[in-house]
Amino acid sequence: MSVFPAALLLLIFSFTTSHLSLQIHSLPISHRKPKYQLSVGFYAKSCPQVDQLVASITSQQFKEAPISGPATIRLFFHDCFVDGCDASVLISSKSGSRVLAEKDAEDNKELAVEAFDTINRAKALVESKCPGVVSCADIIAIAARDFVHLAGGPYYQVKKGRWDGKLSMASRVPANLPRANATVDELLNLFKSKGLTLEDMVILAGAHTIGFAHCRHFVNRLYDYKGTRQPDPSIDPRLLKALKMSCPHYGGNTDIVAPFDVTTPFKFDNAYYGNLEAKLGLLASDEALFLDGRTKPLVQTLAKDKAKFFQAFGVAMDKMGSIGVKRGRKHGEKRKICSLHSD
Repeated sequence: MSVFPAALLLLIFSFTTSHLSLQIHSLPISHRKPKYQLSVGFYAKSCPQVDQLVASITSQQFKEAPISGPATIRLFFHDCFVDGCDASVLISSKSGSRVLAEKDAEDNKELAVEAFDTINRAKALVESKCPGVVSCADIIAIAARDFVHLAGGPYYQVKKGRWDGKLSMASRVPANLPRANATVDELLNLFKSKGLTLEDMVILAGAHTIGFAHCRHFVNRLYDYKGTRQPDPSIDPRLLKALKMSCPHYGGNTDIVAPFDVTTPFKFDNAYYGNLEAKLGLLASDEALFLDGRTKPLVQTLAKDKAKFFQAFGVAMDKMGSIGVKRGRKHGEKRKICSLHSD
C-alpha cells in the first residue's frame, strides 16, 4: 500500500465540477443470459470500422477533457442498471411532458456533460460512415471500454448487437441504482433482484479506481455517521481531516468533489481495493465491502493481484453489457440522434 498523499488529496479537493465532476456509485453486472446473444463481430459486414471510429473520438476526448473517461464509464453503468443497456439514459425529456426521462432523474443530474458529448460525437462520426446501422447503446459500451484502457486498465472485446430502448422514465431510476451509503445487504439484495452476484458487485466496484464524488454523497460520514453526531470510525483520521477541510457540515460548495481513489485518482488500477484495507474508502458503500466478512476476502485478493482484477473486470463489463438487451423494432430502435427518438 502506498503512502497516503495528503498534499495531493488537498490539491484535488480544490477542483469543482467545472473541472472534475463524477461520482460513480453504481456497480452493476449480471449472470443472466440475454434473451438475444451479442457478438464481437456483429457489425463485421455492415460497419467493420466501428471500433476504430469510436476510438478516434474517445482518444481525443481523453486528451482534451480527461473527465470524459470516468464520466462515460459511469454513464454506461447507469444506463445498464436501469431497464438494461439500451441508451435510454441519453434520451431528453419531451418539452411540456409531465413524464421526465431518465437523464433528468435526481440520481442522474450529476452525470457529467462530457460523457454525453463523447457519445454524441462518436455517434455523429459513425453515422457519417455507417448511417442507420450502429445503435447508441453499442457506442456507449465501446466508449466505456476505450476509456478503461486509456486510463491504464484492461482492453477487452466488446460484444455488440444492442438496439436502443424506446422508453425512458425518471421514475424508474431511484430504485435501480445503489445509494452511496447502502449497506452490503442492501447492495446484495438489489443486485440479486437483477441476477447479480456478490463477486460481480465487488469486481465492478473497482470502477471507483477513477472518478470523483460530490460532498453530499459522503458528508454524513464526516459529521453524523448513522445519527451518532460523530464521524464514521472506519475513516482514516488523515482522510477525515482532509475531507472536512473541503466539505463543511452545512453550507459548503455543492460543486466540490473528492476522488474515490486518493492514491492514484487518475489511473485505472487496483489501488481502490488497497485503499479500502487502509480505511481510505470514500463512500460508505465502498468501505463496507472491506468491513463485511462476505466481501472482505475478495477485496483482499483483488488488492494483491492487479492482473486478476483486470481479467475479472473485463469479464464483468461484458456481463453487465448484456443486461436487458433489446433487439428488433418491436422492442427497440436505432436512433440517429441519441437524445431523440427515431420516430
